[in-house]
Amino acid sequence: MRLGSGTFAAGCVVIEVLGVALFLRGFFPAPVFSGAERQAESPAPEPSAGASSNWTELPPPLFSKVVILLIDALRDDFVFGSKGVKFMPYTTYLVEKGSSLSFVAEAKPPTVTMPRIKALLTGSLPGFIDVVRNLNSPTLMEDNVITRAKAAGKRIIFYGDETWVKLFPKHFVEYDGTTSFFVSDYTEVDNNVTRHLDKVLKRQDWDMLILHYLGLDHIGHISGPSSPLVGHKLSEMDSILMKIHTALLAEERDPLLPSLLVLCGDHGMSEAGGHGASSMEEVNTALVLVSSAFERKPGDVRHPTRVQQTDLAATLSIGLGLPIPKSNTGSLMFPVVEGRPMREQLRFLHLNTVQLSKLLQENVPSYNKEPGFEQFKVSERSHRNWIRLYLEENNSEVVFNLGAKVRRQYLDALRMLKLSLSRRAAQYDVYSMAVGTVLVLEALVLLLLSVPQALSSRAELDVPLLSPVCSLLFYLLLLALAALHVVVCTAADSSCYLCGLPWLAAGGVMTLIAALLCAGMSALTRVFAGGKCLSQNPPQSTSRWSELDLLSFLGTVGHVLSLGASSFIEEEHQTWYFLVNTLCLALCHQIYRKCLLGDDCAPQHCPHTGEEFDGVAVALQGKRAGPEGWELSRAPADPSSLEALRGSERWMVLASPWLVLACCRLLRSLNQTGVQWAHRPDLGHWLTSSDHKAELSVLAALSLTMIFVLVQKRCSLTSKVAMAFGLLGVYCYRAAIGNVLFPWQQDNKDISKGITEARFVYVFVLGILFTGTKDLLKSQIIAADFTARTVGLWEIHSGLVLLATLLLRPHNLPVLVLSLAIQTIMAQFVWRPLRHDVAEVTVMHYWFGQAFFYFQDQPRQHCFCPRPGKLQQHRHCGHLSRLRGPGCLHGDPSHIPDGICDILRACAVGQPPGELPDLRSQQRLGTESCLLLLRAHLFYSSFCLYHFGDVPALSFIYMECVFSKTSL
Repeated sequence: MRLGSGTFAAGCVVIEVLGVALFLRGFFPAPVFSGAERQAESPAPEPSAGASSNWTELPPPLFSKVVILLIDALRDDFVFGSKGVKFMPYTTYLVEKGSSLSFVAEAKPPTVTMPRIKALLTGSLPGFIDVVRNLNSPTLMEDNVITRAKAAGKRIIFYGDETWVKLFPKHFVEYDGTTSFFVSDYTEVDNNVTRHLDKVLKRQDWDMLILHYLGLDHIGHISGPSSPLVGHKLSEMDSILMKIHTALLAEERDPLLPSLLVLCGDHGMSEAGGHGASSMEEVNTALVLVSSAFERKPGDVRHPTRVQQTDLAATLSIGLGLPIPKSNTGSLMFPVVEGRPMREQLRFLHLNTVQLSKLLQENVPSYNKEPGFEQFKVSERSHRNWIRLYLEENNSEVVFNLGAKVRRQYLDALRMLKLSLSRRAAQYDVYSMAVGTVLVLEALVLLLLSVPQALSSRAELDVPLLSPVCSLLFYLLLLALAALHVVVCTAADSSCYLCGLPWLAAGGVMTLIAALLCAGMSALTRVFAGGKCLSQNPPQSTSRWSELDLLSFLGTVGHVLSLGASSFIEEEHQTWYFLVNTLCLALCHQIYRKCLLGDDCAPQHCPHTGEEFDGVAVALQGKRAGPEGWELSRAPADPSSLEALRGSERWMVLASPWLVLACCRLLRSLNQTGVQWAHRPDLGHWLTSSDHKAELSVLAALSLTMIFVLVQKRCSLTSKVAMAFGLLGVYCYRAAIGNVLFPWQQDNKDISKGITEARFVYVFVLGILFTGTKDLLKSQIIAADFTARTVGLWEIHSGLVLLATLLLRPHNLPVLVLSLAIQTIMAQFVWRPLRHDVAEVTVMHYWFGQAFFYFQDQPRQHCFCPRPGKLQQHRHCGHLSRLRGPGCLHGDPSHIPDGICDILRACAVGQPPGELPDLRSQQRLGTESCLLLLRAHLFYSSFCLYHFGDVPALSFIYMECVFSKTSL
């Protein structure tokens, strides 16, 4: 069976996707839910002990009004710990001495807002797919407390996070949603909720009031749980709780039907300020129920007890006199009903166990063997006996003791049923995982057996598929797999996804596995027997876009689209790391295809660039001799072929993508960045600690030496000397401010501001830039003087590198060294041999530049700008942190010669130097200034940080195209 390499690769990708999907379906099992969500049914009756004793109606509500005060990221120790005592005195009084019940509610991962709201109101266990839905919350279709309350005629008012409005559209009689995207806003986002309180607490036209405050969560994302802002926000929340509680007490008229105030959090907060994982700080949340129904007796000390966050749904349903949601996996918080009569207590527990047992029957095939179900049946029989005795002897001690025994049985049944359902929700589908793994491995083996011949885009693959399908081995394998499938699916406790598929679909999967296994064995036999599975029958390719062009375009567009989600902005470094690694692998594929197959399908659509390379080489051959002339003239006559390269150079070309990958991986371990990763240990923290200053000094000295070696090779003698003294001045500056040590220096007693040393370096920077500019002007006067033009460009480049060396922190100097090395490797062993055009080289520069920005430990920051009525955000304000070191934005302006600081800052915000405000004291920038700052950032990164190495032949060719040929 003959297939083109593209068709073969596409088929393997489809099989890989199918295998990965099956594996993920087993790894992330379907959540536990009820299939009768929309069916209205009467509540379960009380266990019958005679026709006159059967209680068929729902119990009456326990509370007249319910207020839910949900504080985002309210960790348990914020209320029950030292911070609660210090900043929340009224709440602490209620917890320790007031009419309240306090709990530590455990939230199951993923600990993000939308799944946690879903768990609070449905009682179900959300899956990890809800992390994706958290970006754009759809309407909640599961049975929940809000839908039940609306159906019962309850009037619900909501103020806060707009996620609720998306989950429950048309459920609230009044609402005002606030967006959670503007993370740096922790004031107005809460004020927009509080401004409604005074008016709504005086009204009597509501039954449920829900308030969701986001400010505490935003403070955590900005500065973590140890920030002083946390204390101020907790004090603000304490005053709000006091206002609500006093208003509810003032309006209570019926002591038998009091109101209920619920203080809770949706998730916790990690030590870094984020959430989403399963650490103790992220899953433990505070839950306080405040009501006059929970009056304490003298000496009654109530410590917070541990419950599941899903228990709130059943408790709210019982408290409001509503049916418990059908997909609920939580149990009633028994202290809430502990003060009620015994018959009501048992009725509440019976309703909860009946609901959980029905859910167990729908999701566990062997439910009757579960200990929780058996305990439920025992409890129900005991309950029936108690009712008979209760009707006969209403006030006897025997009735009370038997009732206490039935209550313990119900509580044990609830605990066992919850455990069975939780275990079911977290159970792996091993069978689906195994089938998916086999499919992935089989496709991988076929791909490996087709290398290197299938690397050519014009190869045809002779897939050994038809003969194995017709062989006896195939049918034997298919029969064995079908038998295995029957055994697995007929097991007593089997609940696999594949077993639920129609036999035709499951048979197709088994047939595919058997066919791929036979094809892999046949191909392996041919390889060992010396046969060939591939043949060359090259049709002419008519596509003008190469694989690298498509990768560059799709990667850049994909990055732009990813900026529509705050999570991708916070972890943008991961996007660039992935794109750079993918780019290296694509270059490796292109190089190996040319070297191993002689495939002449590399980019050929930029003849002008090649002609310019050739022209420069020929001119330099006639004009000068020496290293510079040799390097530019050694390109082969046919730049699209690698056959002219010598042995060592050929091996260097093959190894260059892997060297770049190794450098990038090494740099990733130097600095951790991003919201979820910045707190993790890295080499940068180790080097910057006071105990390792000697190691940092050695590393800085070696890095400065390597920078000189990599940069000075094409500069004039004067620039080389200036560069050497400038780098020496950089080290002296770092030693003067105490970052590094001289060999004769044993302590930091002689630390100064380093002003003299920094100005010393700036003098050499300006001198090198002046020399390079002079050579460029000379090349413009003498058109044929390519030597002066090359030297001038390299001198400008070396001056900017010297400036970047001064601005970088000392432990980040290896980032600059490896960026220069990568640029040199890419220019000599990738871009020239493969003849990449200017556009491709420019995109690669930009991708590597963005990755190197995050290699320097530069986290994505946010800038918020005040607008009438709302706040606007622009993500690029964080790039101000690029200019770290002795520069004008993060250091003393006296470090820079007069006027340079103002010029740089004027370029950054687009204002004249004389009219520029002080950026250090300016807290917010306008959106227009942010856009101008982005323009300056791109200009600065292109000239100063990213375009290292072969500047004359690559980067400045692109600049010439931009500035001189745009009009054409």
